[in-house]
Amino acid sequence: MYLGVDLGTSSIKVVLSNETDGEHASARAPVETFYPAKGRVEQSPDDWIAAFECAMAALAETAGEALARVEAIGFSGHMHTLLLLGKDGRPVRPASIWSDFRAVEEAQELRRTGLADRLGVKPMPGFTGPKLLWTARHDPKALADAACFAFPKDYLRQHLTGEIATDPTDAAGSWLFDQASRTWDSETFEACAAASLSRPALVGSGEVAGVLRAEIAQRFGMRPGIPVATGAGDVAAGAAGLGVVSEGEGMISLGTSAQVFVARGSYRPAVGRAVHSHAHVAPGTWYDMAALLNGASALGKTAGWLGYDSVQSLISAVEARHSGPGTLLALPYLAGERTPHDDPAARAAFVGMSATTETWELALSMMEAIAFSLADGADALGSLPDCFALTGGGSRSPFLCQLIADVLDRPLVRSRGSEVGPALGAARLARAAATRSTVAECCPALPEEAVYLPDPARHAAYAERLEAYRALYAGLSSTFLTLEA
Repeated sequence: MYLGVDLGTSSIKVVLSNETDGEHASARAPVETFYPAKGRVEQSPDDWIAAFECAMAALAETAGEALARVEAIGFSGHMHTLLLLGKDGRPVRPASIWSDFRAVEEAQELRRTGLADRLGVKPMPGFTGPKLLWTARHDPKALADAACFAFPKDYLRQHLTGEIATDPTDAAGSWLFDQASRTWDSETFEACAAASLSRPALVGSGEVAGVLRAEIAQRFGMRPGIPVATGAGDVAAGAAGLGVVSEGEGMISLGTSAQVFVARGSYRPAVGRAVHSHAHVAPGTWYDMAALLNGASALGKTAGWLGYDSVQSLISAVEARHSGPGTLLALPYLAGERTPHDDPAARAAFVGMSATTETWELALSMMEAIAFSLADGADALGSLPDCFALTGGGSRSPFLCQLIADVLDRPLVRSRGSEVGPALGAARLARAAATRSTVAECCPALPEEAVYLPDPARHAAYAERLEAYRALYAGLSSTFLTLEA
């Protein structure tokens, strides 16, 4: 057995997987997010540990015998966070997560440094580097009290092993990392006013970063001293879970946020299109990614606004009435947008309502908006695969998957276990570490469960709506700048 731990934005999931990727058992616990002021989006690292302990206790109740057979543990976690640790290894303040956008001015300033090509993407407010520069200017005591920084999965792994390290994929999302050489970039630390901070050791995603402490092992009925793999950032771990690790293979992730992802065998950044070009889980591989800040979270908010008791009931209401493209337009930008707009001020909108508009029509327009934003992301990537694998909670809806296939004009493949892609990827990386196998050997494609083929007629109908969607953002973008978040 191998244990995969995925620290997501809204919850932590632990999955027990065997050597053939079969899911034996899993458990989940929620993680709270705080919004203390405009632009600030924070989590408590202590909550990550508490959620892990809660999920593991639940797993031990249902699969205690299997936990005793775990050979290794791997990690996945949400990226771009700024977590400052003091000399005692404890946080000096709450963690600023990926959707925190207080560092807008700092990101704009860092664009003038000319470092973006080396770092794989333009600096954006949610990245670790710009947040460090913001901290130096607005919270210098926190920076002075800090000895080093860490990413969420790495702080959690420190709880299990006592060691702090990170992997190239999480480092890649920091805007502090030279993607081609896979080393920390000293010039960028200087630009971000963080040269005094020590940097986590870089250990490959499928390599051993420490061993399980006896105290933790005893608590959950596991063997002390088993290897703990470094793991990967959530997007790269999700790709590993689906087997998307080689040149030209592609993935669409539909979680709280969303991504369009293509694996590459060489580093070729596309900074001008707000594409993220980052190190991947295997040595000598990279990926290009369109990062969309608003995925299934936009449907969750829409369900609440419209009085549906769940996202599934919203989707069911739309499916019961759907006959083609809707008559309304929506924008899904609840938290700004990265690819292709790089616009933290972007906001959601519904346009075209009349006195006869029904709630299901508003719901449909938001579903279409998510599909259109994925099309924007795919266009930014340029060269695309013939089909995309699917992962994330949103991939559980056949209706939404078919809608996206029709808009993108690409087949979509949902595989067995795809909804737990990052956790499964973490377990696969644990297996690589325990068996000393290559990441590629441990990350084959999963068996297909469903294939969604695009309908040519519906694609043609949606192509016209996509252009209207793009015009809507262009028309409203200047207005968004005048609004308070």
